[in-house]
Amino acid sequence: MTAVQKRVLVNKIILGLSTLSAVIAIAFLFWILGVLVMKGVGALNWNIFVFEGSPPGYAESGLKHALVGQAILVGLATVIGVPLGILAGTYLSEYGKNSKLAHLIRDISDIMMSAPSIVIGAFVYAIVVMPMGHFSAWAGSIALAIIMIPIILRTTDDMLQLVPGTLREAAFALGAPKYKVIMDVVYRGAKAGILTGVLLGIARVGGETAPLLFTSFNDNFFTTNLNDAMPSLTVTMFNYAISPYEDWQQLGWAAAFILSMFILGLNIVGRLILFFGKRK
Repeated sequence: MTAVQKRVLVNKIILGLSTLSAVIAIAFLFWILGVLVMKGVGALNWNIFVFEGSPPGYAESGLKHALVGQAILVGLATVIGVPLGILAGTYLSEYGKNSKLAHLIRDISDIMMSAPSIVIGAFVYAIVVMPMGHFSAWAGSIALAIIMIPIILRTTDDMLQLVPGTLREAAFALGAPKYKVIMDVVYRGAKAGILTGVLLGIARVGGETAPLLFTSFNDNFFTTNLNDAMPSLTVTMFNYAISPYEDWQQLGWAAAFILSMFILGLNIVGRLILFFGKRK
């Protein structure tokens, strides 16, 4: 066998193994989604969106408390995390650039992105929950915002750096101040990528359970008080799924389906925005 034939053979083997690995990964994905759809759709009914949590055996039992609580936690985390992430990414791209401080922030951001979420939950428990003396929606939202910020920061930094420098130079040549250049030129050129990063950040924290166990805890009753323990769809799903009661297990499957479709939808929307943004 010649050297060329060996390279061709090795290439075919690697290509075959890579294709097989991709097929296996996709098969597991569709397996998970299939189980979620079969069990989750069967458990869906109107009561889930009308009634709050009830003891086992009650027909009027639902997930309204968890759905509203999850929306409050994720919404408040978005209000906290999105501005901080975008502003931090703007500093890195437009002001810090290649300075030592900018490189340090980027390294810390990369570390934070890979940090276990339960560690962030324990951190917020120590600095927020313990001084307050009780669990709260504020603590849960802060924990989710901390997880969200590095994702938005890095995405914003990367997207702003893709904007051609000639656009900035043209705006400066017309006498525009730096903040106007950033707001009207740089942000406009990178808006699709920034929005995609925001949606991916929301999707990332939307499925978190561990940090909420340390911060907002959970509640089986409807509440909108940010100073009290706040119900969440993820923790409620966990509690219902491991319970010995069949009706609670059905609610757990319904919660898993709703949460999965929400996160999947956000990811698809984010990819579509980025795709169509590149085509313009």
